[in-house]
Amino acid sequence: MKITRFGVSCDVDLLTQFDSLIHVEGYANRSEAVADLMRSHIFHQKLEGDTPIVGVVVMVYDHHQRELSENLLQLQHQQHTKIIATTHIHLDRHECLEVLMIQGAAREVQTLADKLISTRGVKRGQLVLAARRD
Repeated sequence: MKITRFGVSCDVDLLTQFDSLIHVEGYANRSEAVADLMRSHIFHQKLEGDTPIVGVVVMVYDHHQRELSENLLQLQHQQHTKIIATTHIHLDRHECLEVLMIQGAAREVQTLADKLISTRGVKRGQLVLAARRD
């Protein structure tokens, strides 16, 4: 792999904040942090339409919420070919953390994640795109 050096100009305050952040996150230097940001941005730009991908949906919800568990389970059964695996953890007497590993075309994975996360009673949710399936 050939390495190329280039310069970046930015506001001093932005650079100070960036340096603090990358220090906390454990980057050895700015070059590693910027390269990681570039890889991430390029990866996400390629994930469109019919691109086959694998992702993870993370949700936190109160399992006492009326009909929520049934609604989530119904959505999962309707999309069973896209769901690879699930993990369900009881955080306390009320809250649960559920993680679903899903695969399929980018637009289908995003649609499924949106439906799950927007289900009434889900407190927090996020889709993390993990990899392309070429």
